[in-house]
Amino acid sequence: MSRGAERLRTIHRSGEGMNDTKYLLLFVALLMVGSCTNVKDRPPSLQVVPYVDISRYTGTWYEIARYPHKFQVGCVGSRATYSLRDDGKISVLNECYEGSDKTKLRSAKGKAWVVDTKTNARLKVSFFWPFSGDYWIIDLGNDYEYAVVGHPGRKYLWILSRKETMDEDVYKVILRRLDEQHYDISKLIRTAE
Repeated sequence: MSRGAERLRTIHRSGEGMNDTKYLLLFVALLMVGSCTNVKDRPPSLQVVPYVDISRYTGTWYEIARYPHKFQVGCVGSRATYSLRDDGKISVLNECYEGSDKTKLRSAKGKAWVVDTKTNARLKVSFFWPFSGDYWIIDLGNDYEYAVVGHPGRKYLWILSRKETMDEDVYKVILRRLDEQHYDISKLIRTAE
């Protein structure tokens, strides 16, 4: 190969390198623009209640409404019972009936623990070690007559009550506050009794 041909080949290769660099810079710029757009589209951080007295929070809660989940398909009359453990954690017993005939009770036992001791409103819950999920108390009645449990990514949502039914006016106020927290309230399903 002649020197001239070798030189043209070298120039051509360096030009390809420049094109690769341009494409790489363009790709990085597009990623940056895309990530900025996603930040704008993200809702603000989920807010929890200022403080939860865990001993008052224990007891039985009845599910009024929830986001649909695979693990609750076919459940009616869902309820959760929380009790304090000697180690400071919380025992969790979730129960529901399978189908409307209410002949078969389905249950899951787990544990929860506080991860934010300033508010006690951010907890983790686990039903299968080593897996755990976020359990954030985002709304709570003054007398602990209702509670709303969410997830920081807004994937999960439960509206709970100390009674099996909830006053419609209270439910509407909760929905308004959920909307303010950027939850899609159209996804909520009322729990069958």
